[in-house]
Amino acid sequence: MISQAAFERLREEIAGYGAQLVAVSKKVEPARIMRLYEWGQRAFGENRPQELRDKRPALPDDVEWHMIGRLQTNKVKYVVGRTALIQSVDRERLMAALQQRAEREDITQDVLIEVHIAQETSKAGMAPEEVAAFFEGGGDARYPNLRFRGLMGMATYTDDMRRVRAEFRALRKLFEQLERGRPGFSILSMGMSHDYGVALDEGATMVRLGSLLFGRRR
Repeated sequence: MISQAAFERLREEIAGYGAQLVAVSKKVEPARIMRLYEWGQRAFGENRPQELRDKRPALPDDVEWHMIGRLQTNKVKYVVGRTALIQSVDRERLMAALQQRAEREDITQDVLIEVHIAQETSKAGMAPEEVAAFFEGGGDARYPNLRFRGLMGMATYTDDMRRVRAEFRALRKLFEQLERGRPGFSILSMGMSHDYGVALDEGATMVRLGSLLFGRRR
């Protein structure tokens, strides 16, 4: 696990870009999460809704939980109203399920649209042109209990940083195209432990770091 001094240097680096750090805590026990919490970290990201559900009672109430993994429609009850931000909204069927749950709970749920920018077909997300058509056609108005805060994307997992940079740059251009005239559309979540520096250079406002903080997990 990262040392406190290294963590503080990392956080200062990210803050220097005006970006927010989300610590990816999947498969990390609450005691280790608490160590980062005690160092001032508040935003944590989980990949599995049941794991998030189980961890929430074991940690302080002011933890800002983010859902960053692929979400099945039958699991929305674990995250709607229980997370600050659902980053992995990748299809309209999921939007409909989130809307139904948020309306039932009489809340507004913040979400990001996940955009597929990688060369890998295994990664989730809506195609960039699909996202553009969704917003330009007023698709967000169909989900009044969802507040669309921005975009999330994952670049190809590769050592070729030129490709990674090109993918992040394309996502930033889409984000800039869509943010005009949309108050509150202000989050561009991109960059993980191996490529966050490139993401920050390309305009990320939020990065999601796991192994850099907690070490590799099974």
